[in-house]
Amino acid sequence: MIEGKILKVSGPLVVAEGMREANMFDVVHVGEQRLIGEIIEMHGDKASIQVYEETAGIGRGDKVVSTGAPLSVELGPGLIRNIYDGIQRPLEAIRLKAGSNITKGIEEPALDREKVWHFETDLKFGDKVAPGDVYGYVQETEVIRHKIMVPANKSGVIVDMRSGDFRVTDAIGKIKLQDGSIEDVKLMQKWPVRISRPYKEKLPPVEPMITGQRSIDALFPIAKGGTACVPGPFGAGKTVVQHQLAKWSDVDIVIYIGCGERGNEMTDVLREFPELTDPRTGKSLMERTVLIANTSDMPVAAREASIYTGITIAEYYRDMGFNVAVIADSTSRWAEALREMSGRLEEMPGEEGYPAYLTSRLAQFYERAGKVVCLGSDQRIGTLSAIGAVSPQGGDISEPVTQATLRIVKVFWGLDASLAYKRHFPAINWLNSYSLYRDKLSDWFSENVSKDWMNLTSRCMKILQIESGLEEIVKLVGMDALSADDRLTMEVARSVREDFLQQFAFDDVDGFTHLDKQYALMCLIFEFEDRSRKAIAKGASIEKLVNLPVRERIGRAKSVPYDKYKDEFEKIKTEIGVELDDLVAEAKEG
Repeated sequence: MIEGKILKVSGPLVVAEGMREANMFDVVHVGEQRLIGEIIEMHGDKASIQVYEETAGIGRGDKVVSTGAPLSVELGPGLIRNIYDGIQRPLEAIRLKAGSNITKGIEEPALDREKVWHFETDLKFGDKVAPGDVYGYVQETEVIRHKIMVPANKSGVIVDMRSGDFRVTDAIGKIKLQDGSIEDVKLMQKWPVRISRPYKEKLPPVEPMITGQRSIDALFPIAKGGTACVPGPFGAGKTVVQHQLAKWSDVDIVIYIGCGERGNEMTDVLREFPELTDPRTGKSLMERTVLIANTSDMPVAAREASIYTGITIAEYYRDMGFNVAVIADSTSRWAEALREMSGRLEEMPGEEGYPAYLTSRLAQFYERAGKVVCLGSDQRIGTLSAIGAVSPQGGDISEPVTQATLRIVKVFWGLDASLAYKRHFPAINWLNSYSLYRDKLSDWFSENVSKDWMNLTSRCMKILQIESGLEEIVKLVGMDALSADDRLTMEVARSVREDFLQQFAFDDVDGFTHLDKQYALMCLIFEFEDRSRKAIAKGASIEKLVNLPVRERIGRAKSVPYDKYKDEFEKIKTEIGVELDDLVAEAKEG
């Protein structure tokens, strides 16, 4: 046991002497209350420690004890449906033990030591196992079958293995390792949070993560195993976008990290998710969700740990062959924690006071995403998608955190305050957002939705860009100065914006839209455009055309329930033809 004494306390930073034998990133207990901390810098026998709890009350001369192990998470059945703080302490268990406020120095195991799980295995005496092989299964929730895997650094021969009811600390069998030693096999394993879990091979992401959000799926899709960021000013809807992704994305597991955001936002998540039904399984969303709460009033140093805790749990489920999404809200608060610790360590500051290693730390997080061939003999394929919100001050995306993030991620959903003020949600600005996965995903959309999908989505983008140019002319000389064709372009662009991209997150029908309905909506809008251009060429009045009753029907089409939309859309298409034909006939008579 390595024991030192405190020399200095500066907020969450503690400097201790007598720590020469300790290692970087060792977890330590600080003071009489045994506050949890982590060594982040070593100089001779002096260790700089970031403490994950409030340091008031500790002072010079108090002892510091190293555990000799890095900050690690417990991985095993019982993670799903749980809510943890940034260092994987279960908040519900702490509430039952100590009340509504987290007591300083309190320790509680991440996985319930008393809960009994039913374990099933097909392995028997003499079977050989390698890293990543599956010992057996535990039904963790109604929708998640949890694979108990051989740790990444172990292999050997099964000496004993049996099915039955066990706690996470019970031995479910024994394995003879390659060095000849015999070790108990348990349902639980540990993994250091700062080391990414290994895999066999990384694959290119070629399948989209379906979100049900039309502006994302159609214009700026993200691949399963991809990376995305959602920057935007206060009030632009970052949190709602991330909640929508957590609710409706077609992934197996969601890890939601509330990193430095307001406590009421996490409260909303806790209240909503158990009541919401997963459209894929018909069960509660909490049946596939892990929540990590490190709100703005919690110790600042724990924000950094919360990001690594979340991504490590996500990698564990990815290694089982699941599709996992990590949603971090927000990486700006994490970067602010890095800036505070860097300042207290007296490091040379970079741009706007952020540490010079900001970009590399962000890259370490996002590069743990991907589509991989997992360890193990059964060739499992798992994906981990990382989506981070960024909260630039004043909505200025030229600030360092946003710019560093944009250099790493492949999808940029830029939220716009002016769209939010117009009540256009999600407020994703279609002129400056982008997705670098569009071309890679085109084959999937062509095979699974329609061969015309990419053409229609490109057409949406093009007409919105043309509208942007025409708006400048309208500001100068007015709408009446535009030709009939240009006025129609403005009308169709408005339809794309209001009837397709604009989406009401809290509506039972409009909150989630299947891909085939998204395709049908685009077809409806462009059916109107194509027929209208022909009608204008035959002399139809543009003033009367834009006020046709069928325009109202097109505007309400997105609210048609999924099981009724095909019949309704066919009726609307028929009405488009009838009303435009009547308009052309009227023009000829006139």
